[in-house]
Amino acid sequence: MLVDTHCHLDAAEFDVDREAVIDAAVAVGVRTIVVPAVEVASFGAVRALARSRPGIAYALGIHPMYVDAARDGDLVALRREIEASIGDPRFVAIGEIGLDHFVPGLDRDRQLQFFEAQLELASEFSLPVILHLRRAQDAILKQLRRYRPPGGIAHSFNGSEQQARQFLALGFALGFGGAMTFSRALQIRRLATDLPAEAIVLETDAPDIPPAWLGGGRNAPAELPRIAAELAALRGETVEAVAASTRANALRLLPRLAGIPMSA
Repeated sequence: MLVDTHCHLDAAEFDVDREAVIDAAVAVGVRTIVVPAVEVASFGAVRALARSRPGIAYALGIHPMYVDAARDGDLVALRREIEASIGDPRFVAIGEIGLDHFVPGLDRDRQLQFFEAQLELASEFSLPVILHLRRAQDAILKQLRRYRPPGGIAHSFNGSEQQARQFLALGFALGFGGAMTFSRALQIRRLATDLPAEAIVLETDAPDIPPAWLGGGRNAPAELPRIAAELAALRGETVEAVAASTRANALRLLPRLAGIPMSA
């Protein structure tokens, strides 16, 4: 049974066939999908989606690429939504939050302001975080050491081995998905091969980061078994072993997942 720890099922790309996309994932053994919000406007959608089907969980947060358009009051709204959702077992983390130092033109000071505020909320409510950290690993590590949230997942990890081990020491696992399937992604594939089993969770980031075999098309959670097979091949393990270890890691890092109804 596989866990997709990062999938934007609420995205517009799935509006025409969302139910079929979920059914296809369940049919190939994806039993749990975590849907992180990216802005206040998506909070209701990810919550409703999680409540509409078994096996779907959600996270609430403001993505660094959305903070320039966010209002200061959105942090107040996030706190209010956390308080309203804390009794819902489907609500498993604060996310997607973090820093993005790749996209040009984003206000880094504003990103940091929102990131720090959301880390404070994660620490206050004892919730793990789902991190966006594109080209910002060291800056994020600095804030994690300062605020000490209770672990979580470093989504779409693409840092060095030294950085990877610093995230592990702070109670995080690293998300591996479609990027790992490209033969030219040498650093990612090396990490996926060499890191201890407890360091890794699986994700798709669908509809984004499609694996190599899709040729740039829309990604979907049903691709996760083939991504798992790629990871198993790199590590010299069976797919069953990879599925078991990555699921156990997801449940350890996002412990509220254990309380959600599972897809049949």
